[in-house]
Amino acid sequence: MSDPLSVLSALKAAKSKNQISSASFANAKLWLESDGLPQEMIEAMADLVTQSAWAEIEDRFYKGIAFGTGGMRGRTVGRVSAANERDANGLPIRAGVGSAYLNDLNILRAGLGLWRYVSAQTAKPKIVIAHDVRHFSRHFAELLASAWTQWGGEAFLFSGARSTPQLSYTLRHLHAEAGVVITASHNPSHDNGFKCYLSDGGQVTPPADVSIVEWVRKIALSDVAPFLKKDLSAVQSVPPSAEDAYLSRLANLVVNQETLSRHAPKVVYTNLHGTGDVMVVPALRRIGLEPQMVEEQREHDGRFPTVPSPNPESPAAFVLAIKLAEEVGADLVLATDPDADRVGVACPVPEGGYRLLSGNEVAALLTEFRLSSLEDAGMLPAGGTSSAVVLKSLVTTPLVKKICDRHGVRCLETLVGFKWIARKLEKWSQKLSAATGTETESLPLVRRVPLVLRHSTFFVLGAEESYGYLSDEMIRDKDANGAVVMLCEFAAVLRSRGRTLLDALDALHLSYGAHHEDLINLSFEGAEGAAAIRRIVSSWRKSPAKEIDGAKVVKITDYEADEVFDAEGERVPAEEFLVIDLADERRVAVRASGTEPKVKFYTFASVKVEEADDLKSARERARQATASLRQWLESDAKKRAK
Repeated sequence: MSDPLSVLSALKAAKSKNQISSASFANAKLWLESDGLPQEMIEAMADLVTQSAWAEIEDRFYKGIAFGTGGMRGRTVGRVSAANERDANGLPIRAGVGSAYLNDLNILRAGLGLWRYVSAQTAKPKIVIAHDVRHFSRHFAELLASAWTQWGGEAFLFSGARSTPQLSYTLRHLHAEAGVVITASHNPSHDNGFKCYLSDGGQVTPPADVSIVEWVRKIALSDVAPFLKKDLSAVQSVPPSAEDAYLSRLANLVVNQETLSRHAPKVVYTNLHGTGDVMVVPALRRIGLEPQMVEEQREHDGRFPTVPSPNPESPAAFVLAIKLAEEVGADLVLATDPDADRVGVACPVPEGGYRLLSGNEVAALLTEFRLSSLEDAGMLPAGGTSSAVVLKSLVTTPLVKKICDRHGVRCLETLVGFKWIARKLEKWSQKLSAATGTETESLPLVRRVPLVLRHSTFFVLGAEESYGYLSDEMIRDKDANGAVVMLCEFAAVLRSRGRTLLDALDALHLSYGAHHEDLINLSFEGAEGAAAIRRIVSSWRKSPAKEIDGAKVVKITDYEADEVFDAEGERVPAEEFLVIDLADERRVAVRASGTEPKVKFYTFASVKVEEADDLKSARERARQATASLRQWLESDAKKRAK
């Protein structure tokens, strides 16, 4: 059954028996009737039919891949694989066939959609392409680079795996019109993705993302089939000078090199088999630190064999790092995800062992550190300035805003996704360039800050609760490489005072109240899962609760239906996202993930701390307040999912 007609006939029979949906049949039919479908993909579909793997076929064809907050992500390795998709040892050797899967055809269709968008504005557009360590990442990157040159553009490809933030910086450094990084960030090993950037260095936002998707929809498989064979003869390598320029930006984040050198912390670092070691290690060495590496996790390996998930949000990802930290007496333990845009942090506790900090705790700590260090260095006025801004997502701890208020700087909130932070940075960058010239952004920090404060808006820090941080306006995505540098400097400053990160966190909670936030991820895989996600989010918008966990709902902000303006007076883009305020001052936010098959509920609570002896009790009360919300929301979601 290796011919398209036989496979199509079998799928039609499966549809008539309700073994696959009409949508899946229609998408599979489109692929099978295309002149461009490679024979190996036809054979893979035939094998899945022979296995009667109807649920797998449904998951592979129930939809096409679309852009979300993080670009495009999806499975590239199936739960059930066709015989020609794995080798004799069960390892993936070919990306899974399917309209909903990341494979050669979907990568090329996305690439061609991007090409048609940018080539309509530039005669010979330049692209920079990076990739992580995942299955087929290098292959997809080479395939796209090859096709881009054949379409008539210039393509620059890194010599090996590189991080997402380095891609963002490099495309701006090389004045490229577009950039792509092949990655699924911290997703499970069976996933891969296509993160798409434009000349400003940020991921695509409306209306560009909508236009690119429209271009992709018009592209038939036969349009990209001629480019399935790679030709790298015209592809250029990213020059070493561009790589060193990024490394220099990381080192230049340090405000007080003397304190860092005199009180250097002992750091344990793991890249969790991902790209982080490529720049974290040389960056730390450049500022005078020699990290202790978790050697078992240093090898680049898309299987991520030593962790259940390569996610620094997960305690399981820290097991080996903390073991090493206990052996060497580390002051700081750091872990980055596969594309090094997120970083997790653990630090020692007085009674022994290590405690992992949440993304919200790190966001608050870095906000306080960055503002204080810039004030101490005389770069920011002690009384504050409205020309300095911290950016955070709406679902990041409100403690960040309280810290900003105390320091007299602005705090702007954006939708979830660093692309919205990047859009603000581009606006301020254009204003600065118009006033002082494009070279200002390349000046050292101490010379740059006064000019920015005078002529534009100085970007202090960007933060998301999902372990993403940034403090350099030349980079337009969250940067774990840079965050590692800042955290090491902060640890050194605290060490010089006989304090730790946990001491600094205590001080924040004593000043602003004990804050606790919780994230509830409800996962739903495949076609049925996607339908459940839609039901939950739609139900919340159409029939919101009037009372949650015994507290009256006093306000609901629907970012899809309501006109909401940020602190600069700009309209927040419409998005299916709800923020619910309760009478007891707790808060809940609801959204469907743009990059993973999940519904996300964010909960927030804070308790005033009267005195130091009350801190532990206050934290527990705040924790219980969010735990109670979790129980209520999970129970409610089960009802709404049906």
